[in-house]
Amino acid sequence: MIRRLSAALLATTVVLAAPAAAEEIGCIDTVFKLVGPNHKICVDAMEDPKVDGVVCHLSRPVTGGLSGAVGLAEDPSNSAIACRQVGPITIKEDLEDGEVVFAERRSVLFKRLRVRRFHDTTHNVLIYLVVSDKLIEGSPKHSMSTVPIMPWRAE
Repeated sequence: MIRRLSAALLATTVVLAAPAAAEEIGCIDTVFKLVGPNHKICVDAMEDPKVDGVVCHLSRPVTGGLSGAVGLAEDPSNSAIACRQVGPITIKEDLEDGEVVFAERRSVLFKRLRVRRFHDTTHNVLIYLVVSDKLIEGSPKHSMSTVPIMPWRAE
C-alpha cells in the first residue's frame, strides 16, 4: 500500500514539474513519400503553465517516410514561434530565466526542441525562445517572440 502511494505521489510530482504540452492545430504536407507518411510542417498551440493570458504558436517540420513512421527519423532543426497576449496576464509563480516551458524529442537520441522563457523586468516583457539543440553541434537554430505585459481591457 505504501509503495503504491509513493509511486502515485512520484508520478504526480513528475507530471506537475513537466513542461507544458502542446495542442496540435494542424499540419500541411510538404513532400510526398511513396512509403510512409509525407514530410510536413505542423503548427501547435502552447500555453505557459506559469503565466496565464499568453499563448505561443510553434511551427516545426516533421520527417515522414518509413523512418519517420517508425520514429527513427531526425526532424530538421528549423522552427518558428509567435507568442501573443490573449487575456489578462497573470504570473502565477516565480519565473526562472531560461526555464523550459515546452520540450520534445526531434530524434531518437541526440536532438530536442525546447521553448525557454525569460522575463525582462526592466521593460515588462516576456521573451520566448525556441531552440533546437543537438548534443554534438550545440544550438544554432532558434527563433524568438516577445510579449509585452499590458493591461487587458474586457469588451
